[in-house]
Amino acid sequence: MTIAITGASGQLGQLVLKALEGRTSPGNIVALARTPSKITAAGIETREFDYTKIETLAPGLDGVGTLLLISSSEIGQRVIQHRNVITAAKAAGVQTIFYTSVLHADTSVLSLADEHRMTEADLRASGLSFSILRNGWYTENYTGSVKAALQGGAFIGSAGSGRISSASRADYAEALAVVATGTEHIGKTYELAGDNAWTLSDLAAEISRQTGKDIPYRNLSEADYARALVGAGLPDGIAHAIAGWDIAASQGALFDDGRQLSALIGRPTTPLVQSVTVALQ
Repeated sequence: MTIAITGASGQLGQLVLKALEGRTSPGNIVALARTPSKITAAGIETREFDYTKIETLAPGLDGVGTLLLISSSEIGQRVIQHRNVITAAKAAGVQTIFYTSVLHADTSVLSLADEHRMTEADLRASGLSFSILRNGWYTENYTGSVKAALQGGAFIGSAGSGRISSASRADYAEALAVVATGTEHIGKTYELAGDNAWTLSDLAAEISRQTGKDIPYRNLSEADYARALVGAGLPDGIAHAIAGWDIAASQGALFDDGRQLSALIGRPTTPLVQSVTVALQ
């Protein structure tokens, strides 16, 4: 059965393509992206697919049996974009959708969760078979700031002592490939997170250990953290969203100890130590 993946040129999408190649023939995979030319995977068919351009959706899904719907990156636009895809998938005869939601979407205080809750509801109402992978935080969401912390002499945030059960993008990508190529996952909802939770103080301590420099964690108010992010060049809306996510993390929104991710992929999730090492390269 043909498996198509949306957002295939994105950071997660590219990793999912690699993971799928290890589990099925490249001829069974279709890579969907706004700009197909950005996809270089050998032997994999590429098609234009833009959540906002309805005319690209039906051709993109022609002959597809299983659709991996990687959630849109456009916060505030996700519900309608995902709804467009679900509607097109039903019309095209797609049998199953695997959707990447957010950890504990049904109860989460994360501002991101509302859009995911609505897409999950749309999937339930669609009549299609589906599974939901509620992804926790990518470790890269934080390790992407490691070099900035070294330059500034501290790792800043507003997550307090909130515990973060993160995993690498590659871990989540492997989980999506596992469920897409298995037969026992349809109808299930998975809460996916890293095996070992950590705090931003733990992250700062690991940066310090690996670099031999004293890099403390400096906890800021939500407003001060957003202001610092704007000062670093982020747009105001994104800066306030990130600061708000840290506040949610301080309230436990990014913690989970169910270890469903490592159970799916059959190995421990990538440890923080390894992710920091990669970030420092």
